[in-house]
Amino acid sequence: MFRSLSGCKVSIQAFAVVLLIAVFAAASANAQNTRRSARETNASRQARIARQIQETYTHRWEVAGGGGYLRFRSGQFTQKNSEITFWMDTTYYLNQKFGITGEVRGAYGNAKTLQGNPFAALVGNPQISEYPFLAGPTYRFLRHQKLDVSAFALGGVAIGKFDGASKGIAAPALGFWPSTSARPAFSVGANLDLNVYPNLAFRIAPSYLGTTYGSSLQNNVGFEMGLVYRFGRQK
Repeated sequence: MFRSLSGCKVSIQAFAVVLLIAVFAAASANAQNTRRSARETNASRQARIARQIQETYTHRWEVAGGGGYLRFRSGQFTQKNSEITFWMDTTYYLNQKFGITGEVRGAYGNAKTLQGNPFAALVGNPQISEYPFLAGPTYRFLRHQKLDVSAFALGGVAIGKFDGASKGIAAPALGFWPSTSARPAFSVGANLDLNVYPNLAFRIAPSYLGTTYGSSLQNNVGFEMGLVYRFGRQK
């Protein structure tokens, strides 16, 4: 009887040892499978991101447009006024980083007539407008799946209309720049594109605009925002 009990205890102990070994082996195999699956999932995700980046930045063309804001000085001694702007541009990309951009802008605001001007009571703060036509290089220096950042340097001319709402009074008589058909202008800034899809993005673009109305330099700053649509393929 005692021998039977002793043999039974040995059998139970052996069974427990075998069971522990089996449990350990199963846990180890499961951990290896989990790690392998995680590696495969991460590799798949990285490959998908790489494909999306390639698809986004191999488009040949970008067209974009929207609105914005500009601080502008309408005359040598006037206060700066706030202006609402629109913009439209097209960029042709030679490769994933370097493109050539053409852009047209428009800005509308109310100039601040100088205090003491004899015509101030008659015209108040008349509306003025400017229309820059610019072109130049754009360079992407950051390209991610959801964000890209580029810089631009554009040059061209700007049309200024400073007496269209002045009731026949010439702009210089109000202390404003003279209206002109074309004066040199230039702009530098950055584009921050938030990619919604590979071919569609939302853009925010802080910029500096230099204009030369009245044969002097106006330092104007503002920002643009709008939508970017990409199409075509680079070879």
